[in-house]
Amino acid sequence: MKQDMIVILDLGNTQNTATARAIRELGVYSEIYPHDITLEELNRLPNVKGIIINGGENHIVDGAEIFVNDEIYQSEYPILAVNHPATRCQKQLDFWPTDSERCSTVLKEFIFDICQADPNWNMKNFISDQIELVRRQVGDKKVLLALSGGVDSSVVAALLLKAIGNQLTCVHVNHGLLRKGEPEQVIEVFQNQLNANLVYVDASERFLSKLEKVSDPEQKRKIIGAEFIRVFEEEARKLEGIDYLAQGTIYPDIVESGTKTAKVVKSHHNVGGLPEDLHFELVEPLRQLFKDEVRACGIELGLPGDMVYRQPFPGPGLGVRCLGAITKERLEAVRESDAILREEFKNAGLDKTVWQYFTVVPDFKSVGVRDNARTYEYPVIIRAINTIDAMEASIEKIDWSVLEIITNRILKEVKCVNRVCYDLSPKPPATIEFE
Repeated sequence: MKQDMIVILDLGNTQNTATARAIRELGVYSEIYPHDITLEELNRLPNVKGIIINGGENHIVDGAEIFVNDEIYQSEYPILAVNHPATRCQKQLDFWPTDSERCSTVLKEFIFDICQADPNWNMKNFISDQIELVRRQVGDKKVLLALSGGVDSSVVAALLLKAIGNQLTCVHVNHGLLRKGEPEQVIEVFQNQLNANLVYVDASERFLSKLEKVSDPEQKRKIIGAEFIRVFEEEARKLEGIDYLAQGTIYPDIVESGTKTAKVVKSHHNVGGLPEDLHFELVEPLRQLFKDEVRACGIELGLPGDMVYRQPFPGPGLGVRCLGAITKERLEAVRESDAILREEFKNAGLDKTVWQYFTVVPDFKSVGVRDNARTYEYPVIIRAINTIDAMEASIEKIDWSVLEIITNRILKEVKCVNRVCYDLSPKPPATIEFE
């Protein structure tokens, strides 16, 4: 079933993603497109019921004001113009109402009364549509997927298994920087339960040897990213007849990698960052979903909750949470303390209310006492934050009794640790990760 769609034209408004999310929450699909889309391109989009011209503070690009193509105004599509003088539009706003209830009322009036859109956007319909689109794109060819075990790649794998079955081959590379129990869960779910063609590669020692004595965060990221591509390429060459590469690209990856009216926040490896000599056509069924929608998709596909609601995890894994030059001792301390934190947050019911939480171990020691003897060991730093879009983040105020349980367990069960600290720094000025 094809969903009705409201198109948002980006004319420099910083609230594009918030608007798209608000429309989807009303049960209607929405996508964001550049301000200079042509009417011909717009007409090729499926089931467009209306257009929102979203003007804003970034309407000056390279010293010149940007405009929507005049032909858009002459089309038959209903138009809502925000903070932008527009000809022939059904509704005009000077700005989006700051009150969420009022904003919802405006959207409902435009979407349902003026555009006559049906609220048929839901995960069941989305999955059905994507299965059809993937089958049409891939045909009888084979698809390769780098399955990290994170939420995005796991949901892509589950969706593609429904769409093309054994035409999909998943490659899970263990670079030695994964969280406790992750490789085992990937094998159990995808190989044993879903019967996927899964290639498991334990490259732990290979990665750690490359990272030995490397302390610069950016250098660590480059080494981990480059080595991952090499391992993946090696495994891809062992397989025959692979024409497509599947990726867990989601909508925030595209937004953060820059648009015509917004600067790059950070480049994502899966948005224009692949080696040119891979020569695969991309399959990206989640590229228009937000993170919460990806999780809803995973649940609809039948993935286990602890996999779907897994914490956001950086591409370099624990390599950027073992601060400075990585050592096996500190890496294990990060892995074990992180496992304790996740277990106790789940016990306290915080795993569903806190957006992200993890531990880091810095590359310095402090004096302590254990069994009446002096120790010189590492601290563990706990970070727990809440955010909507990861651009800003506030600190979660954890109950003292919960922190006490976590602290006591870490000090008792994790080797080479004699202190536990709680990071109280919001973003900005801090970032979510330490490196």
